[in-house]
Amino acid sequence: MLQLKLYGLGGQGVVTAAKVLAEAVAVHEGRYAQSVPAYGHERRGAPVYSDLFVDDQPILVKSFVYEPDYVLIFDLAVLDKGVDVTQGCRSHTVFLVNSAQPPVDYPFSRGYGPVYYVDATGISLATIGRNIPNSAMVGAFAATGVVGIESVARALGDIFGKAGEINVEAARQGHAAVRKL
Repeated sequence: MLQLKLYGLGGQGVVTAAKVLAEAVAVHEGRYAQSVPAYGHERRGAPVYSDLFVDDQPILVKSFVYEPDYVLIFDLAVLDKGVDVTQGCRSHTVFLVNSAQPPVDYPFSRGYGPVYYVDATGISLATIGRNIPNSAMVGAFAATGVVGIESVARALGDIFGKAGEINVEAARQGHAAVRKL
């Protein structure tokens, strides 16, 4: 079973991204997924996280993710707000970071698995017209091979309806632009 942790700020679509990935895996790939949002009355800009389990077998676990295999960071500002994005991570944990520049000299930059980065903010501003990087981030995550980009595109279309086209475009651009540190 794969365990994912998604970190970001309120308003960036972190919870929605976990739902999109869960739908992409479960509905469009016939596997199993369970998203677990963790938010309450947080305001826009406050730290938010969401968890996701993915497996080829039914998921019987009902909890948060404590030892992530993948960590998606939607905004490096979460570190400035005291969030430990490496909590529970192991030597194989893969990081995907929303950053226009290679994210060096961060706690996750060394001692863990590969680090990937993508300018999801730039992509979302160019395609959607707003700083909501979730679609670009889920597209970039598809580059890891855990879920296919076509499944992500279909899930985005299902969830966003008419706005699906621009979100699918953001996802495809994120998928094409992801880079390894």
